[in-house]
Amino acid sequence: MSATAIPVSSSLLQRTCERLAGWTIAVAAFALLGLVVVQGWQVIARYVLNDSPSWTEPVTLLLLSTAMSLGAAAGVHTRRHFSFSLLADALGPRARHAMHLAQSAVIVLIGAMLAYWGTVLFVDGVHIAAAGAPLPDSIEYLPLAISGVLMALFAVAQMAAPDAPAPEGH
Repeated sequence: MSATAIPVSSSLLQRTCERLAGWTIAVAAFALLGLVVVQGWQVIARYVLNDSPSWTEPVTLLLLSTAMSLGAAAGVHTRRHFSFSLLADALGPRARHAMHLAQSAVIVLIGAMLAYWGTVLFVDGVHIAAAGAPLPDSIEYLPLAISGVLMALFAVAQMAAPDAPAPEGH
């Protein structure tokens, strides 16, 4: 296990984030499984039945966006995404702690931007119907907005954690 992995925590915020991260990974995994099923059906319908369904493309985009966005958020929780571990490991204990705090602060900003702009893009196209599926045209931005909120929350929890990576020897 990496030295930057999140240790077992006891605070309510940390336990909540761990549960959220577990659900995030589960939803991302189901989205990936759904992606395989939808694309499998697309191939069968197109090449075997000669009747390509129109709904598979927008559903595929939604599932792909969900899997990637939520997977990235879960990676932030485990400190495996947006991590600068090679640089941090080369620093002294105090500088390493400062680097972890700075890393979390950058992730909060990135997550907030993803949440804001993902929401703006989702709301902007929610009244437009997607071609081929009874979904809003902007539905693939919803997972982006949700993952931005999760990234920011996970990073704030890492900054607030009493058991976060701290300077050694002092």
